[in-house]
Amino acid sequence: MDKITVGFIGLGLIGGSIARAMKKFRTDCYLMAYSHTTATLKEAIDAGVIDVALTEHDPRFSECDYIFLCAPVTTNLSYLPFLSEIIKPSCIITDVGSVKGEIHREVQKIRLIRNFIGGHPMAGSEKTGFANSTDYLLENAYYVITPESEIEISALSDFVELVRSLKAIPMVLTYEEHDYVTAAVSHLPHIVAATLVNTLEHLDTPEEYMKMIAAGGFKDITRIASSSPVMWQQICASNREQISRVLDAYIRALVQAKYLVDNQKTDDIFQMFESAKDYRDSLPDMKSMTSRMYVLYCDLYDETGGIAAVTTLLAKNDINIKNIGIIHNREFEEGVLRIEFYQADACDRAKTVLEETSYRVHLPKN
Repeated sequence: MDKITVGFIGLGLIGGSIARAMKKFRTDCYLMAYSHTTATLKEAIDAGVIDVALTEHDPRFSECDYIFLCAPVTTNLSYLPFLSEIIKPSCIITDVGSVKGEIHREVQKIRLIRNFIGGHPMAGSEKTGFANSTDYLLENAYYVITPESEIEISALSDFVELVRSLKAIPMVLTYEEHDYVTAAVSHLPHIVAATLVNTLEHLDTPEEYMKMIAAGGFKDITRIASSSPVMWQQICASNREQISRVLDAYIRALVQAKYLVDNQKTDDIFQMFESAKDYRDSLPDMKSMTSRMYVLYCDLYDETGGIAAVTTLLAKNDINIKNIGIIHNREFEEGVLRIEFYQADACDRAKTVLEETSYRVHLPKN
């Protein structure tokens, strides 16, 4: 089998996890990497994940069949001119950013459209850095692929198979589709959560009664407001047009809701809540926003009997499970397996049992 040479620029949580997965699942990959942190490169070499450490503008990038840009967006963009001068004609450059339009437009500008396939692995963690990367972070996670229009079908097919070989679930979209979809299902909810929390703060009484009793549903739907302000500042700047587009639709929906309330349109109000409930209930891995949940997340290798081993372990300890399922979009959740329990005590005991058996367990962020 011919060796595939893969280069990495940036070796943090996502880049490190992709590299680890390649080492685990592929015997044909020779991995080279550059990181601005020398200690990271040493750690990756010592761990046997990377075969060769590169310098920032290393001429050996010209040997690569694939180059993964895994640094911050602006850093990734800054490397494109250098790479465009040295890559071989068959090389595919890809990235892992959560917004695709900006890098695709730069690729088009410098005429790299035959060599670029955008990527967005929908997995992550509040933890960062190579030290927190794992060879199973991508398993059963959606990996959105956004090819440029002039990419050869064979090159796209090969990249899709590469992603699939890492145990991720490839999904091919245009970069415009990706940014529109993520603006609606990820970026808009974060803006809504942030503005809702800010509104409550501004409306609160001098005694802060609203803050005092805010719990349950309010905390559930505003949990993501605790995300990194720096990250979301950058996302809003990078995906401005699509976020503005979905915000327009949401603002119209809010204005319509206000009209219905002001004019006591009770039938229409019922329909608004009923249609929302029906659609919400149809979502995969549905989580109630109103009822108390006892949930934990567990890292799990995708191997025969993996889920059965977890359920058997819990059953042997008389712990009843209410629901269990694999999380495919893990950008803002940790853990592959989501396990829900009927009672808090069962959730606490499950965490103890799983950790004592060397499973890595994560609790939902409050």
